[in-house]
Amino acid sequence: MPVHEPLVLMRRAYSGLSHALIEAFARSLRRRVAGGRAFQCLITSDAELQRLNREFRRKDYPTDVLSFPAGPNVCRKARVEALGAVSMGDIAISVDQARAQAREFGHTLDDEICILMLHGVLHLIGMDHERDDGDMLRAETAWRLKLRLPSALIERVST
Repeated sequence: MPVHEPLVLMRRAYSGLSHALIEAFARSLRRRVAGGRAFQCLITSDAELQRLNREFRRKDYPTDVLSFPAGPNVCRKARVEALGAVSMGDIAISVDQARAQAREFGHTLDDEICILMLHGVLHLIGMDHERDDGDMLRAETAWRLKLRLPSALIERVST
């Protein structure tokens, strides 16, 4: 993916959220966690996350983060050719859920978006906290410390 290609797409400008900081964090995740592999992250509303959750997971409620790993299909192949890089897939984050969680856990909206993005990238590289005997929890905790983030998502629901 060319350096100028955005990794983070926002449906609109959100107060309390720094697009430049989030984009820089996404580039850091791409380099450090994803081994240089491309991904894109959509930051949007509860309504859109609910629609995506209903459409792809058959769960009709908003959620904080969804990951869509790339599969071996024609659309992916065309996307790889267009981007000039192998894409791991896409992440969608609800700014509404992130804002509520940031308030609940006492940190900034930027930090919460970064926590959710890290969680999504770990799913894109193949980790699954529901089935992996704690491997994703350990990886998320280690990366959280390296990236200087507040409590990680799995840590919060595990305690």
